Amino acid sequence: MGTVTLDNLGKKFDNGRIVAVDDVSLDVADGEFVTVVGPSGCGKSTTLRMLAGLEQPTSGRITIDGEDVTDVHARKRDVAMVFQNYALYPHKTVRQNMAFGLRMSTDLSKDERDQRVRETAEMMGIEELLDDRPNELSGGQKQRVALGRAIVREPDVFLFDEPLSNLDAKLRTTMRTEIQRLQNDLGTTSIYVTHDQEEAMTMGDRIVILKDGELQQVGRPKEVYRTPVNAFVGGFVGSPSMNFIDVRASVSGDTVRLQDDSGRFDYTVSATDVPNVDDSDRIRFGIRPEDVSVVDDGPGIPTTVEVVEPIGSDNYLYLDLAADFIARVDSDVEPEPDDGVTVAFDESDVHLFDGETGESLTFERRTETVTTPSA
Repeated sequence: MGTVTLDNLGKKFDNGRIVAVDDVSLDVADGEFVTVVGPSGCGKSTTLRMLAGLEQPTSGRITIDGEDVTDVHARKRDVAMVFQNYALYPHKTVRQNMAFGLRMSTDLSKDERDQRVRETAEMMGIEELLDDRPNELSGGQKQRVALGRAIVREPDVFLFDEPLSNLDAKLRTTMRTEIQRLQNDLGTTSIYVTHDQEEAMTMGDRIVILKDGELQQVGRPKEVYRTPVNAFVGGFVGSPSMNFIDVRASVSGDTVRLQDDSGRFDYTVSATDVPNVDDSDRIRFGIRPEDVSVVDDGPGIPTTVEVVEPIGSDNYLYLDLAADFIARVDSDVEPEPDDGVTVAFDESDVHLFDGETGESLTFERRTETVTTPSA
């Protein structure tokens, strides 16, 4: 079993003046692949280092398979970590690098260690590199060696600290698929830290979003994408990111009219979707670029095209409704800059957030409409 529990975990630096991780609680099931994502400085790597035993928590506790390991030395925890910079010994061969952890943490004989290294190298497709040294390897080969060194230990938990960030885009995609395949084959509990929300969305069974050391939301990628709990999550998850417009509410009977201060944006939603909104409340209106449609006739919002950005299968239309307001449309929709167009969106795709706190006003409604596979 490779269950992991973080119980009110906290980490402070500089005599408490810097809070890196603030009261984070999380349960990871045996065999689950969890991705942890957030902007630089959000505490994701610090959290992983505490799990590995490389940092001592200031508060809270860590349990692995029900055993409290908060104060257990790193070498005595049944975890293996893959680092961003590979952390290979330059003077050792691939074989020696892969066997090092086994030699330090197990009672296996040299023959047993060699056999396990060979089997793992074959799994990783690097058996012909066993006698090479790191300076003779490409970036992708080094990453495979680092992965192999973790796999050969057969740990209860894999920890990945932005392992692909030093690779080029094509190799990153290849290695991402490789890591997913290995995790599916091995069934080992994995916690994967990344700053790349696309990696987080495509790789994880669940995704964990951190900001300023605080846990914002945990859920399946589709849940988090369609039902963000606040404006930060809504804007961070998804590419291009969610469009936002600051508006003021006008309540009239069973409708709420949303208008921005410039007068360029005017949209009406049902009052049942935002029952706690009052007249003159400040609200952040959110809509994802792929949910914005350009319409030829019928109701909509008139706007002007500022920039057209072709990306192959789609076009990104930058509109003057707000700063960096994007409509992601089919490639056959090709207006010219300064053209007037009308855009529309389905009310079920609209996200509304409190103008002061950023908390979602439509979270409960959207949660009811999103269906996901059972865990």
